[in-house]
Amino acid sequence: MYQYIDRHFDHVDFSHSDQREGELIRCTFEKCTFRGTSMEEITTSGCRFVECDFTGALLNASMHTESAFENCNFQEANLFVSKFTHCKMTGSDFSQAQLDGITLEEGDWSYTNLRHANLAKQNLRNVRFIEADLYGANLEKADLRKAELSMAQLTKANLQQSDLRGALIDGIDFRTLSLRGARMDTAHGAAFLKVLGAKID
Repeated sequence: MYQYIDRHFDHVDFSHSDQREGELIRCTFEKCTFRGTSMEEITTSGCRFVECDFTGALLNASMHTESAFENCNFQEANLFVSKFTHCKMTGSDFSQAQLDGITLEEGDWSYTNLRHANLAKQNLRNVRFIEADLYGANLEKADLRKAELSMAQLTKANLQQSDLRGALIDGIDFRTLSLRGARMDTAHGAAFLKVLGAKID
């Protein structure tokens, strides 16, 4: 167990090192590398990671509160049962990352790459996904109430039995989605019908 408080790291390479069970408080990491790093059960609070590389990193059971991961690379990272509470993840890439059991409590996930992500049955209420790439993502039975999905890429996404009540869905093409059993507001239903060519009086 180790603890870093108010530390600043710039271009530091932590690749393949053992950083498990650490506690990071108000630390800043700029363009640091964590490729293949063991970071299981690490906790961060009020930290900021800018353009950091977490490719293949092990972040299982890690917990993050009000931290920012801006334009970071999480390709093939293991985030099994990790938790992000009120975090800013804008522009980060989660290609082929292991997201099973992940918990997102609100936060800003705008402009992230979550293509083919498995977020089925997740509580995603109030999460911002503005212009996020959710192509082919599994959102079946997900709770998306009051989520911000404006201009998100949802082509071939599975939204069956999801709850979209109160969600912002401007710019979404419903024709490309699987929506069977999804719960929607009246306004959503009207928008859906318009996309299909219906005239609403």
